Amino acid sequence: MEAHHSQRKTILLMGPPNVGKSVLFNYFTGMEVSCANYAGTTVEYAVGSFQGLKRNVTIVDVPGTYTLEASNEAERVAVEMLNNPEQVRSAKGGHCSSPASECPISVPNLVLCVLDAVNLESSLYLLSYILRYSIPVVAALNRIDVAERKGIQIDHKQLSSKLGIPVIPTVAPTGEGAEKLKQTISEALHAEQPAASFGEHASLNGWGDVEELVKQVQTRSSSLKRHKPADELLTQPWPGLPIALLIILTAFGLIVGLGMGTRQLILLPVFRGYVFPFITWAVESVIPSGMVRQILIGEYGFLIKGIEWPFTLVFPYVISFYLAMAILEDSGYLPRLGALLDGLFNRFGMSGSSVIPLLLGYGCAIPAIMATRTLNTKKERLIVVSIICLTIPCISQTGAILTLLAEQSLLVVGAMVLFSLFIVISAGVLLDRLLQGPLPALVIELPVLLPPRPSVIGKKVLIRIRRYISDGALPMVGAVGIASLLYETGIMAAAGRLLSPLVTGWLRLPEEAAVPLILGIMRRELSILPLLEMELTSLQLFTGALVGLFYIPCIAVVASLAREFKLKTAVFILLGTSATAFLIGGLIANIGSLFM
Repeated sequence: MEAHHSQRKTILLMGPPNVGKSVLFNYFTGMEVSCANYAGTTVEYAVGSFQGLKRNVTIVDVPGTYTLEASNEAERVAVEMLNNPEQVRSAKGGHCSSPASECPISVPNLVLCVLDAVNLESSLYLLSYILRYSIPVVAALNRIDVAERKGIQIDHKQLSSKLGIPVIPTVAPTGEGAEKLKQTISEALHAEQPAASFGEHASLNGWGDVEELVKQVQTRSSSLKRHKPADELLTQPWPGLPIALLIILTAFGLIVGLGMGTRQLILLPVFRGYVFPFITWAVESVIPSGMVRQILIGEYGFLIKGIEWPFTLVFPYVISFYLAMAILEDSGYLPRLGALLDGLFNRFGMSGSSVIPLLLGYGCAIPAIMATRTLNTKKERLIVVSIICLTIPCISQTGAILTLLAEQSLLVVGAMVLFSLFIVISAGVLLDRLLQGPLPALVIELPVLLPPRPSVIGKKVLIRIRRYISDGALPMVGAVGIASLLYETGIMAAAGRLLSPLVTGWLRLPEEAAVPLILGIMRRELSILPLLEMELTSLQLFTGALVGLFYIPCIAVVASLAREFKLKTAVFILLGTSATAFLIGGLIANIGSLFM
């Protein structure tokens, strides 16, 4: 086995973020990969066996970086992999299909650097760092199709000659150039030339040399000029802010309108008119009255609420939210929104780059927390994750809040959004003053602004719906089952009585509203959904929704926080969100009751 491993070659796949590395990686490995955190960090990498080569080759998808200055965790990992790859540990479990032991990582024999044909300068700047290592390099000039549509022509042969390395044009999504790239890699590995012969003509020392090289190999047609004003319009305060407000309101309207329409006109009539009566009839026909029947179809009936809440109340808003997000992502608008908001975010200790994890938080807090790894400072990461856990509802929770409030009044929904935004700003200002650290710099790349592609949007929505079903809906079903058992055995009622003084006295909610607070420990949206069954005033609905919004993160999020930071940080955020939920909820309830 040792001899077999010693014969393997290792390729590091490197490049800027969002340049198509992962698409090429999946193409070369057949998606038979292992994933893990790099030793001593929370940065993930993927490793797989390069398919279709005569020799055994391991390929490692290195975290995307813009430089190798080791200014953040991802860059430090990239540098470590170039210098000391034996530090990499075996991948652990997860969703990966092959163990890392089948793809051992050794000193890299080759670097495959993916260049962005649309943003060539930034890619060559990263390449200039890579070429300083005594490792052979092959470059893939990716996204040449998008570059051509933008009027950008690149002489890849001249670029190859100037750099002294092979440069292969590719279009990763279609596989164009991939076989030629594979052949070039095979030849480079087989040649086993001295490392110095690769890149020996390259002398890229800083941005000046990079810019000069780009001038020599790249030409731009006049048609490109038509696109420049669009970026200026979208990233400058005027008219960028009004345009951003219009886009956000349109997205919000799409989410609420499509979600509510799907729920009211399709799902609820079908399930309440046909599915639930049939389930009730079937259970009553087989199971005699008693605790078991009540657990299945009673107050918190597992077979009724376990289907109704995740699939008829929340699911419609999941579809509409992910549709709106996919449109914004595929159009290339989100990075421009980050650039636009950078100055504003700086006032709260964040950069415009923070807008991406914050928006991801509306889908799920866990990938949003993981997305903060690309932020430059620990202070910024702590501010962003605190805001995500405090005031950013996940898609299930968003659906629950919209279900609770939208039918009562859209004005109440608007008030909730504005109040949430106020708390986000207040929390950001407070945390910026409490936490020590430098002001973060904006590092964000503006992709090409293109019309959204229906096929891409459809794929994104389907992937995220599947993820919601596996990570959101099914755990919610399980939580409802546990809740039904606790309710029917009286355990939940006893716990609710302990919370009753807080709920009735401070929050001014009915006593049974203590039950959702207990359920919310398991799943955050369950702190809201049971309120639908209660006769509440508009003020009570608003109070209940606020408490649910600021309430403790679900167990999975707390575990993610402990893994990404420390257990102490997770406990601090847990206590902080709980205290904020009850404090603000009680203040709103008591102040509101004076006027109503």
